[in-house]
Amino acid sequence: MPPTPHPAPTPALPTVPIAVRRFDLAATLDSGQVFHWRRFDDGFIGLIDRTPVFLKQVDPTRLLVTPGTETAVAHYLALDHDLEAITATFPQNDPSLARAVAYAPGLRLIRQPAWECLATFITSSLKQVAHISQISHALRQQFGQPVTWDGPTLHTYPEPAALAAAGARLLQECRLGYRARYLADTADMIASGSLNLSFLNDPTVSDHDALAHLQRAPGVGPKVAACVLLFAGERLGFFPIDVWIERTLKELYFKQETHVPTEKLAAFARQHFGPYRGYAQQFLFHYARTSAATPHKRRP
Repeated sequence: MPPTPHPAPTPALPTVPIAVRRFDLAATLDSGQVFHWRRFDDGFIGLIDRTPVFLKQVDPTRLLVTPGTETAVAHYLALDHDLEAITATFPQNDPSLARAVAYAPGLRLIRQPAWECLATFITSSLKQVAHISQISHALRQQFGQPVTWDGPTLHTYPEPAALAAAGARLLQECRLGYRARYLADTADMIASGSLNLSFLNDPTVSDHDALAHLQRAPGVGPKVAACVLLFAGERLGFFPIDVWIERTLKELYFKQETHVPTEKLAAFARQHFGPYRGYAQQFLFHYARTSAATPHKRRP
């Protein structure tokens, strides 16, 4: 019997190095803020907006990236954020937060494309991270555009007009459930121009007004709006509170209380975690979701 042939090795993608400091690629991409990056050749493949990218961290000071994407990667991964200065603003007498930071000290808050971020978090309501990722890939494959490059086939996130034209019935085939109507209607608002997301990064628009403006979109409540303003608007003072973070805050900071309303948790977060509380939220979320030390049994 002839020997079973071994599959051909995956060809290495071309890369160039860029220097990094206090950066953890895996923690950043796997921390529940972005959902389309896939493991490939000991690294990750995905799109930065419409640009295909391969990323691989080879040591604490060096990242390998697709040639020509160095500037886009550095911006997307927020390599310019001074994590030492950011974490220095955190409360110094908070051992729970200190453990979360020590668990993944190089975690960064990604600068996401506005429409992709908004659409993704509309589909994320009451979903686990793995399910959100499945929905994201299904939408890309069915309604996005394939990109040409040296790696495996990738698809762009669908344009608003494409999802608006598809309508809720077709979107439900991507397992969106009731979220299909929200996504289709929001896509129609973006495509028609009745909602322009440029205000997200406009410093003349206050956080209060930005939050209210974003909640005009169907399916966008305070939590989704806060996620979009944090991850796409780079408004690092937002502290999104979902079911997971609500449970985490209650267990870590309000153990003796039987009923803690969300409003009280939000007020506590504003007062306790400081001006970069969006980073504090992400450190806590990632630690609680992935650390073996977490007491939770069900992970999002």
